[in-house]
Amino acid sequence: MMDDLRPLPAEVAALLRRVGAPPRLAAHLRLVHDVAAQLLDWLAAHAPGLVVDRAAVLFGAATHDIGKTLHPEELAGPGSAHEAAGARMLEEFGDLARFAANHARWDRPDATPEELLVTLADKVWKGKRVDDLERRVAGLLPGEPWEAFMALDDELTRIADTADERLAFQNAYPTA
Repeated sequence: MMDDLRPLPAEVAALLRRVGAPPRLAAHLRLVHDVAAQLLDWLAAHAPGLVVDRAAVLFGAATHDIGKTLHPEELAGPGSAHEAAGARMLEEFGDLARFAANHARWDRPDATPEELLVTLADKVWKGKRVDDLERRVAGLLPGEPWEAFMALDDELTRIADTADERLAFQNAYPTA
């Protein structure tokens, strides 16, 4: 399964090299980016009328934790200092810096669909399920709410079922 993992966008890979991102962080960002791409592919097939900025979601997923470069203690432990630090690191990318600042703040009333998808990818890659977040994302989908939620639940279950492989992939890389 890890053989078909999507590479990070070249621009992001170069940025991570430039800022000296630890290998485990780069692996994590690649995994979240890949899960975000899977979610976007699923949405394109199941909710083709939903307008989402695919490039923004993929950039956000690939950079959301970049601030952990400056706060490496948060690679293996809790903390939120990386969020503001990451937004500052991404200032050159304008509005896209918001993903670093907001990926843990999905419960804001003004969270965009793109921000919700980045956060969802950041949770489900490791098999974590957050009911309220999933309900918000399902609320973006057409059709009856319960049908949208069940369809999304099926996709998230499929992704979560391979979380152990992703965790092993990430943990094979050093934190420094």
